[in-house]
Amino acid sequence: MKKRVIIITDGDLYALKAVQHVAEKIGGRCISLSWGNPSRLTGEHLVSMILSTPYDPVLVMFDDCGYRGEGPGEQAMRAVSNHSDIEIIGAIAVASKTHLAEWTRVDVSIDRFGELSEYGVDKSGLPDLELGRIDGDTVYILDQLDIPITIGVGDIGKMAGRDTPEKGAPITQKAVELILERSRNYASEKRKNTDS
Repeated sequence: MKKRVIIITDGDLYALKAVQHVAEKIGGRCISLSWGNPSRLTGEHLVSMILSTPYDPVLVMFDDCGYRGEGPGEQAMRAVSNHSDIEIIGAIAVASKTHLAEWTRVDVSIDRFGELSEYGVDKSGLPDLELGRIDGDTVYILDQLDIPITIGVGDIGKMAGRDTPEKGAPITQKAVELILERSRNYASEKRKNTDS
């Protein structure tokens, strides 16, 4: 069985607390040492940690802190995604006020009110004008990876106080649950096609 991983493109302390909270609620595991702004751990270190945890799914944070081009977070993300014992089941693309015009396509966004939208969202979790895309500083690589679903959200653990762990980090949780739901449906479809 491959380890199922959800990529999160944010790694500050607010994100860490929100992601830890959600991982605990769903019975998964957050690789807490993956937090950092920018990311400090290499892909090799992260792979080792992911494969050694008995929990499922595994939530991993990546952050480039506005690094131009492919920064340390994205390099680590590529290494994790390409590992043969890891299955990336989805990504949460986090909006930021990037000055580098870095963006990625998203399948759906969740605004700070918990509503699904075909438009992107900004750092505050408010709907953006762009259809199906989000601006962020660690999102450049997502389009190059084989990710079944990418969900856009505002700044994890913040969004005007609506995604704090004290409130249950509801936006982050909804994004994770949506990825898990899509993953289960995909596995079920795959089984059905194999059986027929």
